[in-house]
Amino acid sequence: MTSSSERSTKAPDARLVQRFAAIVGHEHAITEPEAQLPYLREWRDLYMGRTALVVKPASAQDVSRILALANAEGVGVVAQGGNTGLVGGQIPSESGAEIVLSLTRLRTIRAVDAAGGSMTVEAGLTLAEAQEAARGAGSLFPLSLASEGSATIGGALATNAGGVAVLAYGSARALTLGLEVVLADGSVWDGLKALKKDNTGYDLRDLFIGSEGTLGIITAATLKLHPRPAETATAFVALPGLDTLLPLFQLAEARAGTGLTAFEFMSGELLSFVARHIPATRRPLGGEAPWYVLLEISGAIEGRARPMIEELLTHAAAAGLIGDATVAASLTQAAELWKLRETASEAQKGEGGSIKHDVSVPVARIPDLIREAALVVEEICPGARPVPFGHFGDGNVHYNVSQPAGMARQDFLDLWGPMSRAVHDVVVSLGGSISAEHGIGRLKRDELRRVKSPIEIDLMRRIKAALDPKGILNPGKVVGG
Repeated sequence: MTSSSERSTKAPDARLVQRFAAIVGHEHAITEPEAQLPYLREWRDLYMGRTALVVKPASAQDVSRILALANAEGVGVVAQGGNTGLVGGQIPSESGAEIVLSLTRLRTIRAVDAAGGSMTVEAGLTLAEAQEAARGAGSLFPLSLASEGSATIGGALATNAGGVAVLAYGSARALTLGLEVVLADGSVWDGLKALKKDNTGYDLRDLFIGSEGTLGIITAATLKLHPRPAETATAFVALPGLDTLLPLFQLAEARAGTGLTAFEFMSGELLSFVARHIPATRRPLGGEAPWYVLLEISGAIEGRARPMIEELLTHAAAAGLIGDATVAASLTQAAELWKLRETASEAQKGEGGSIKHDVSVPVARIPDLIREAALVVEEICPGARPVPFGHFGDGNVHYNVSQPAGMARQDFLDLWGPMSRAVHDVVVSLGGSISAEHGIGRLKRDELRRVKSPIEIDLMRRIKAALDPKGILNPGKVVGG
């Protein structure tokens, strides 16, 4: 039997393009190549696709009609939110065989229930807008990414995004109570429940979260809200060496408990990149250190967080775990410290080519990952500069590698395949995952088949075939191809 992942889709002809366009109105159907460019190029320029049509529906009903037509005609559909994805999952193929379905017009905030701790919003709302809606109701929606001004709810759920607050609040999956999803044949599953407990059979919600638009298209979600902290204290800390990273985290967790809302680490070389290439940034501490940590402690009672973080730093210094530290004295200073972390990826562009790995290992194995991966990187490309950073508390390491000084950018990027395989082998040997929060998309599709067991791949393909038998949803991504 031919699986859905092996079937090929076809590009729509001019007549079919007009039928798709009529569903949303011709003013929301983009056919001009120049106007399509923002939807076809991945922001790191790793992928550049083609399409006959970018269609922008305004409702789940529009999405339903588009998918029903696409399914009937065998046309591939690539769903896209804010186009901030990092594995190429939101970009159509170079063949031009798929249409792009942009969800950015689905922006309605359907309900906010602060008392019940939930809100229901459509998939095209940005994370920043969702955060603002929660803030307006006196609540907190804690999913926070560097790209939150353009990343959308639908995209974040489709990739199960993590972000800087995972330590305290969990990933996108943990923040989702219910979904509305349009299936490949155009039928609509209304699972927009606000229940915190629902043990009635298979968990369909979790099946679609993280599926990257290959099983269905998320059009709305009921999201979990949290109480807003009364106070937050932020500190930036220099570490004398990699060996103190885990003990410092353990001390912070022991002393702050659930009040520890962020524990972000970055290499000293990466901080140098940020100071060199990101305007309006500066080193917050004197001298240089091999490793830095950004700590955040939040409290439900005003006046508790700052004394707690200062006491923590005092104990850490006495134990020899830190060399220097500064605590933000204002919200402005806290934002300046966070900017050092949030611009880490952007800063690497100024150093030439960058080969990136979004991986996870058990928290206690992070130092092992950093040491062992550095050895294999040096074997493959002598002089390459690893600049790891990430969300230490959940084991998520962005093990990025910048090109050696003086090496041609393309020569370095040509090593992406062998370097990623070597780093991923280290990750797997430590009991880790080759994708922590960015997904699989196109970039890691072949690697997924290499590191997953045959039965895992077979089960995923069976699910894909059951929900998308014609293979029209995001063809060639995740387990496709």
